[in-house]
Amino acid sequence: MVNSPDNPADTLARRGLMLIMSSPSGAGKTTISRMLLEHDSHICNSVSCTTRAPRPGEVDGKDYYFVSKAEFDRMVDEGEFLEWAHVFGHSYGTPKAQVKAGLKDGQDYLFDIDWQGTQQLYQKLERDVVRVFLLPPSIDELRRRLTGRGTDSMEVIAARMERARSEISHWDGYDYVVVNDDIEACFEKVKKILAAERMRRARQTGLIGFVRELMAP
Repeated sequence: MVNSPDNPADTLARRGLMLIMSSPSGAGKTTISRMLLEHDSHICNSVSCTTRAPRPGEVDGKDYYFVSKAEFDRMVDEGEFLEWAHVFGHSYGTPKAQVKAGLKDGQDYLFDIDWQGTQQLYQKLERDVVRVFLLPPSIDELRRRLTGRGTDSMEVIAARMERARSEISHWDGYDYVVVNDDIEACFEKVKKILAAERMRRARQTGLIGFVRELMAP
């Protein structure tokens, strides 16, 4: 939580939140998420477990927890995930113990997950979840962005475009929907959403005591 010596209210205890960023591939959620983590030291990335192999430069425990399929299945069976899903042939899941403890201490978490994971998180921890969906300005622009990466074959791009249309159909399951036609403008909107959600009365766990002190004779 941001503390300000000029404003006592900013030092009040606060319950953390889970900011979910979802979008079809190419709509900007990874870029916006990275900008948010660089700008705001009071929110951290939720580290997921995955069965896929590490990519060059990825660090176990920082980018992902890389686990075997057998270990992942065990964690599912024992209820150790807040949410989990199969994506492009691999499994991904969010361990719940660390997140639940952090929320109680006022830590905010950033989730880069799809609509299925969003639904699972919302069903389990509704009061802590803030759902943001990013839309591209047009389907043509989305295709241009995917093609411009130069990393995928036309077959993969076609599959991503098909999946994008499916993901976009779930836009109305989110609290906020932002059209990303300009990355800086989109980032500013997401920052404002986060700032407002942090100030919700229900999250200000130290507010009751603060108000009682103000009203004391």
